[in-house]
Amino acid sequence: SKTKLTEEVLSHANKLLTIGCFCIGTNQVNLNYAASRGICVFNSPFSNSRSVAELVIAEIILLARQLGDRSREMHDGVWNKVSKSCYEIRGKTLGIVGYGHIGTQLGVLAESLGMHVVWYDILPVMPIGMSRTADSMDELLAEADFVSLHVPETPETKNMIGEREISLMKKGSYLINASRGTVVEIEALAAALKSGHLAGAAVDVYPSEPLANGPGFESALRNCPNTLLTPHIGGSTEEAQRMIGIEVANSISKYINSGGSVNAVNFAECDLRAIPETDLTTIRIVNVHQNVPGVLKQINNILADYNVNKQISDSKGDVAYFMADVTVNDHSEINAIYEQVTAMNENIITRVLF
Repeated sequence: SKTKLTEEVLSHANKLLTIGCFCIGTNQVNLNYAASRGICVFNSPFSNSRSVAELVIAEIILLARQLGDRSREMHDGVWNKVSKSCYEIRGKTLGIVGYGHIGTQLGVLAESLGMHVVWYDILPVMPIGMSRTADSMDELLAEADFVSLHVPETPETKNMIGEREISLMKKGSYLINASRGTVVEIEALAAALKSGHLAGAAVDVYPSEPLANGPGFESALRNCPNTLLTPHIGGSTEEAQRMIGIEVANSISKYINSGGSVNAVNFAECDLRAIPETDLTTIRIVNVHQNVPGVLKQINNILADYNVNKQISDSKGDVAYFMADVTVNDHSEINAIYEQVTAMNENIITRVLF
């Protein structure tokens, strides 16, 4: 996920059809420019959800018992047996900001441990179990004993947890961020930890992260009390990595071989049922074009003299995606269709699949 596919990089990829991001986030890819070049981008939105949810559950317990500090003291040769400000998590309230794939799984796990779950999301979502929604994020922050963030990186979520939001949290509460590093203002979090307003925090993502393993990590959160710092390992389990590989590879394979763009990040999601292997006269036209009026009319005029078995079209932003299964008699007709479609001024990429 540290490989940056910028406009400059993609401008040289003249034969590139698709990109696979073996992670959830896609902010390392210039998605709009990729789409304008007809490059379909896939990610893995589901595969590491369980791994991240389990890490957060572990951190909730570690924070409640101050185990990070106790472990470090023992490694330093200090015996410090205390019970003050150490708690069970049963009966405590977990506030989840972002009730998506990870947030819902986290809520289920938390309830199984006896926690109350309240969540906030900008989209209407069906509650799972005994969880309930908060009317606003401010309401959630004021109520929760633990706040866990699970939102994407967008202009709206940048620095969404700052000094004001932290001041709304209960004194002695805990903040966990396993989403994106730009979501939390690090300096404000460090100040709240040092002042004692927050009893602890767990952070797995940072505004700026090292490009390779080794020394050199710097953060205002280092040496803050009861603060767990991990190197962006929320989804770093053997199980998650295996499932991510399978999920992204399957999406790429399906897109290349049959044109299906389901789960694409920067394309409209389109798909058609497979052409039977016994059908030797049907081809599939897959076209990426500029999303402007009149293009579908041109394509359908080109296909007017052929038997179109099925077709689908959808758009996302400035780019549209079209698929059609067409019956042809010979290769000359295939070439004729291809040449006419690619000759359109609005054409970006056209492929013929068999």
